[in-house]
Amino acid sequence: MCAPICTAHAQIAFTPCGDSNDFACGHLTVPLDPTGATPGAITLAMRRHRAPIGEARSAIITLAGGPGQPALPFAEQFAEVLGPLAATRDMIVFDQRGVGLSHPLSCHAFERPDLFHSLGALVQTCAEQLGSTRAFYTTADSVADIEAIRQAGGYEKLVLYGTSYGTKVAEQYAQAYPQHVEALVLDSVVTPSGPEPLGRATFAAVPRILQQVCAYGSCAHVTRNPVADLARVVREMRRAPLRGRVIDRNGNAHMLRMSSDELAQLLLAGDLLPLLRAEFVTALSAAAHGDTAPLARLLATAGQVGEGEGEDFDMPLYYATSCEEQAFPWSRAATPRARIAQATAAARALPAGALGPFDAADALDLSDVQACAHWPFATPAPVLDDAPLPNVPTLILSGADDLRTPIANAREVAAQIPDSHLLVVPYTGHSVLTDEPTACAREALLAMFAPGLLKPCRATPPPASLRPPPLPPLRLALLSPAAGYRGLPGRTLHALSLTLGDFVRQLALQLAASASGEEPLSVPTLRFGGLRGGWAEYAGGTLIFHDYAYTPGVTLSGAIRQEAADLQIGGFAAAHGTLRRGPHGSLTGTLGGSDVHLDLTSAATVAIVGSDAAASAPSSSGGSAAHIAAGELARFLRRVLRP
Repeated sequence: MCAPICTAHAQIAFTPCGDSNDFACGHLTVPLDPTGATPGAITLAMRRHRAPIGEARSAIITLAGGPGQPALPFAEQFAEVLGPLAATRDMIVFDQRGVGLSHPLSCHAFERPDLFHSLGALVQTCAEQLGSTRAFYTTADSVADIEAIRQAGGYEKLVLYGTSYGTKVAEQYAQAYPQHVEALVLDSVVTPSGPEPLGRATFAAVPRILQQVCAYGSCAHVTRNPVADLARVVREMRRAPLRGRVIDRNGNAHMLRMSSDELAQLLLAGDLLPLLRAEFVTALSAAAHGDTAPLARLLATAGQVGEGEGEDFDMPLYYATSCEEQAFPWSRAATPRARIAQATAAARALPAGALGPFDAADALDLSDVQACAHWPFATPAPVLDDAPLPNVPTLILSGADDLRTPIANAREVAAQIPDSHLLVVPYTGHSVLTDEPTACAREALLAMFAPGLLKPCRATPPPASLRPPPLPPLRLALLSPAAGYRGLPGRTLHALSLTLGDFVRQLALQLAASASGEEPLSVPTLRFGGLRGGWAEYAGGTLIFHDYAYTPGVTLSGAIRQEAADLQIGGFAAAHGTLRRGPHGSLTGTLGGSDVHLDLTSAATVAIVGSDAAASAPSSSGGSAAHIAAGELARFLRRVLRP
């Protein structure tokens, strides 16, 4: 049995990679059309990490998300995460066809999207520019490529590790070639026939995830019921446009119009940034009670936060795969307008409550319906593949806070593999192994091939940084004096503490929003408006405030540096005064003629945690300037704001 395998081993010529001592680089040419009916070829770019001991007879195939995300930039990260499995196996990282270095799909239309009046027109033109070969970029084609890699690499079996869309590729390979599957590691699961075009599982998970944010009394001083808050705000948005006042980075005020589909998008953004979701609960409660400014500011900030689709993400490939494969509720023979009408009718026909407080229009806006209705289909409509999944060692990881690929998806796949182990990881959104705050999933990976050792994650209270902040005060008079103080100076000191807490939270959010930047900066410059007025900035190792206001009528100006601080408190409602750097990470001075002292340690926690998280987050460039800068910012905050 070894003869054909050993012969195939020579088909991939690996050579040392110039930028890594741990990987060898190679290429494999595969047919454009796996059936051979259409001529043409594609060259797959890959990297191999050799098993440290012996000649591996099995390999780990790592599959990135998307469709459209390259995998090669994550090679080092995959090696670190999958280290326990790679001890006796080779690891193969490759860019799937149409992505990265594997014959990336491109069309002139996406180079000038501003020339098109709608996304549908853009997508249709791109498809026409791609031509008939756009038919060969489906999941089934990637499955055929994996089998070609297995044969050419000389491996008897494969361990398939996939994240998000990569789980769908892994599952379909397991259905097609069960005899060659040693094990599955499925992280943030898309079902074999998914995703469902209208995102019903996502909408169904919204109430549970909002309630999880408030577990352990985390929302005691914010809201009694975040789900009811969401329903109330959505109802108000349907009656009349909801507007909120936003202060820009120069301190200028603007009115922002908000919609329910933007709320849904904001919830999804929390999959990638837990701090955003904690802020969402507070902003939502404020809006439900008439204060729309926090929600408007959060929407403005979230609009800057990257979705993981950087410059390397291949949008033509995304549509070539997604439009061909999703089971849209329409006839492919219909016109684009008729397809949209059919999908709209299907969305409106969903049972009452299927989308929670959201409606059919929101579901359609968040879907690919508007784009794919204009896609000129090049393959037959997808059919349900009910082939069984092999009962092999399988670890299924699902973030408890993941809306993109909710727990329902993971349970559906787990039900098809009798001996699989489903691990729900708390306080984790999308992409569990890279984003979990504990070691629960990594420990499960270590125990994967030791039956009986896999344990569920422990239930623990959320970290302080993931708890919703207090509701912003509407008036200084509503605040109690800071502990140990009385009257207006005490209330002003309390407002100042809340202002600094807000500043560090916004700093962490702005840092995440800047994480898509590719400028070669060693230190980030972050500038943003206050909730009620003014602006603040982190630049060159200094925290700068210019009439930064969180409580109406209380402004903060001045600067905090590592060696000193000089802050002026003003505003029509405040006790005016000056604070300077004191001992042990504190501010001391006078407000309204009273001596005051403010500890900065607690205010720093969220910013430091948020900066650390951004510094360790996966990067499509394998370590971009923004993530390096995040680490520097976290270290700076420790020096400046902690004793």
